[in-house]
Order: sequence, then structure tokens, then C-alpha cells
Amino acid sequence: MLPVERHRAILYEVNTRGSIRVKELSRMFEVTEETVRRDLDNLEHEGKLLRSYGGAIRIEGDQRETPLPQREAEHVPEKERIACEAATYVVPGDRIVLDASTTAWHLAMVLPNIPVTVVTNSMKVALELSSRDKIEVISTGGIVGSDSLSYVGPIAEDALRQFHVNKAFVSCKGLHSEFGLSESHALQALVKRNMVSIADEVFVLADHSKIQMRDFTIVSPLEDVDVLITDHQVSNEDVLAIRRQGVRVIQVS
Repeated sequence: MLPVERHRAILYEVNTRGSIRVKELSRMFEVTEETVRRDLDNLEHEGKLLRSYGGAIRIEGDQRETPLPQREAEHVPEKERIACEAATYVVPGDRIVLDASTTAWHLAMVLPNIPVTVVTNSMKVALELSSRDKIEVISTGGIVGSDSLSYVGPIAEDALRQFHVNKAFVSCKGLHSEFGLSESHALQALVKRNMVSIADEVFVLADHSKIQMRDFTIVSPLEDVDVLITDHQVSNEDVLAIRRQGVRVIQVS
């Protein structure tokens, strides 16, 4: 098979399945994994797919993130109250991971200067915590997302896999009782998926606008979530539906 034919076949598999691993493509086309990686790199350079750690994912719809200034201006009072509640669950000696959401940034702003280790892919969170001498901050590095001032891509994903934390604090574009957590941006979803996987306890920080919503890319099922911290504008019906999935729901006033 000529390289151009293999590229077309790889794109067909990625677009049909949504994502695929390097190892599987290597077996499928009977070429080395290094050849597959070069193929995927070339296809990503052409804007035809997105590379992820160990494979590739399809491009579908609008992959751009909502600009940070816009996200920072949305539901600010709710995010501040959710962040203050989340901060009460951080104690000395904790090792935590914070994503690049604006709610996580609010959490960073109210986090007390206590001996904790914070792993994050957010440039704003890292900068916010850098002046606190008792907090150790570890930044993942990676590709800079200009719309979010965060690190994404294989480097960020691989960095997260090197750690184990006892608590993850993440947000999302949608939390649905049936479909779980979802994101609008595929690379952010992959980073958050890794954050969930390395944590003993997962806290989701999501205001009412995200509840029972479903976005483009799945992050994780609700069975991976331990605690949802949200606001009182979420209906009792929605709260009950989420609690039936084994999630503890805390509503701040």
C-alpha cells in the first residue's frame, strides 16, 4: 500500500471510530508503529486529525474553545461560591490536580497557603499559586492553547500519567446523569480524562448552566465522579438523577 493510500485508510478509520490507537493501526496496515506515528503527525500537520497520546482522534465540528475572557465573565458569583466550598476539602499534605477551567482558577485564588502539592495544566492557576511559599506547583507543560492559556496535547497527557494525587478538582462543559462529563474541545477532554484517572477522589465543580448538558467529547462516566459541587439553581429532579449514579451532590447557596 502506498503512503497516500494508507493515509486515506487511516483517516477513514479515525473518522469512523472517533479515535484509534497506534498499535491497532500498526497491526491493521502491517507497518511499524514508528511509520504510523509519522503518518499521524503528517495528517495532523495537514489539519485532518488530532494527535493524542498513543493514537489519534477525529476532528468534528468546532474544535475551538470558548475564549477565556468570555468564560471568566460567565456565572461569576456561582463559581466563586463553588470554589470557596471546594477549598474546604483541601487539607495540609494533600496532592491535588486542578484543570484549566475558570472555576478551578477561582479555587486557586481562595486556596489557603498551606503545605499542598498542586499539579495543573493551567498557566493562570500556576501563576496564581506561584507566590505562596507553602504550595508546591507542578505544571504539565505541553502545547499552549491560546484560548484557554493552558497546556494540552501528548506532553501534558504524558506528564499527568507520572503522578498520583488524592484529589482532582475539574470542571466541564456538560454533566449529564446518563452521559457523564463532556467537553467541547477534544484535547482538553483528553487532559481531563487523565486527571480523573490519576486521582483517588474526583470533585467536579460545575454551576447550574452545565447540569444535564451534553457536549462534543466525553471525558468520563459519572461512575468516576465522587462529588459534584454546584449551586442551588439546579432542580431537585436533576440532583436526584445525579445522586442515583452514586455521586454526592453539594449545593452552595
